[in-house]
Amino acid sequence: MASASARSKPVYRGRFAPSPSGPLHNGSLIAAMASFLDARAQQGQWLLRIEDIDTPRVAPGADKTIMHQLRVLGMQWDGEPVWQSQRLDVYQAAFDTLLARDEVYGCACTRQELPSEGPYPGTCRHGLPPGRQPRAWRFRVPQGVERFHDRWHGPQQQDVAAETGDFIIKRADGLWAYQMVVVVDDGEQGITHIVRGADLLDSTARQRVLARHLGIDYPSVMHVPLLCDATGRKLSKQNHAAAMDITRPLPTLNKAWQALGFEALAVNDMASFWQIALERWAARYGSTGG
Repeated sequence: MASASARSKPVYRGRFAPSPSGPLHNGSLIAAMASFLDARAQQGQWLLRIEDIDTPRVAPGADKTIMHQLRVLGMQWDGEPVWQSQRLDVYQAAFDTLLARDEVYGCACTRQELPSEGPYPGTCRHGLPPGRQPRAWRFRVPQGVERFHDRWHGPQQQDVAAETGDFIIKRADGLWAYQMVVVVDDGEQGITHIVRGADLLDSTARQRVLARHLGIDYPSVMHVPLLCDATGRKLSKQNHAAAMDITRPLPTLNKAWQALGFEALAVNDMASFWQIALERWAARYGSTGG
C-alpha cells in the first residue's frame, strides 16, 4: 500500500512524533534533537506528526504547546503537521487489507484472563470461546526471527511469535493501537529513517513484521538514550516530568546534547549551537544505512 509520496520520497525523510499528553520535557527533547539533527545532516526532510490517537491521554492545547516549544528552540519542521486523529480512514483501510487475508482476528480475552508476563498464549487464535464476542483485534504473527540493524545499538533480533505473540492492533475501547498506526503513518508519509527513544527499540521487530504484511518498506532505525529521574525511571509525562525550560534555550539544548554523548557547546546563541551540533552529528552519524 505504498503511496505516491512513498514512491517519490527523497533520500532522507525523517519525523518527530510526540504524543500531546502534555508539553515536551527534557527527555522528549533528546529524541526531537536527535531526529532533527539526523535529518538536517543528510539534507533531508523533518516532519512533525502529532500522535493523538490515544484520545483519553490527549491534553487540550498540548499540540500547540509542543509546536511552540520546538520553534523557540530552533527546530522548524518541513511541511504541514499531521494529526493521527484525522487519519482514521487510512488505518481502517490497512485493517481491512489484513482482515481480507485472515491476518487479524478478534480476541475476547480480558486483561485478567491473560498472563501477567510472556507472550499472548493464542487463546482466540483459532476461534472465539463459546458465547464470547471479540473485544480487541490481534495481528496473526508468523513464525521466524526478525533481524535488523539499529544505528545506535547495532545488530538486533527478536522472535516475535515466541516473545510477544499475536499483538493488538485495535484495542477493546475501539481505538487503533500504537503498533498499527505508527507503521501505517510511516509508510504513507514515505519515512525512510526513524530516530526515537530507546524505550521503543522493543517495538521495532513487531512493527517490521506488520509493515512487511502491509507492503511497506520499514525505515532505518536509531534508538537514542533515555533521560531518567533520580529513581531510574524514564522521564515521561506519565511520571509527571516537568516541561523543559524554553526561557533559557541554550542550557536546555546543551543538556539534551550531552545526553546524546557529546560535550557541551560553549556558544552564545542558538544559531551557533545548531551549526556546531550539526557538524559534529554529521561527523559521528553521517552514514544512515539501514
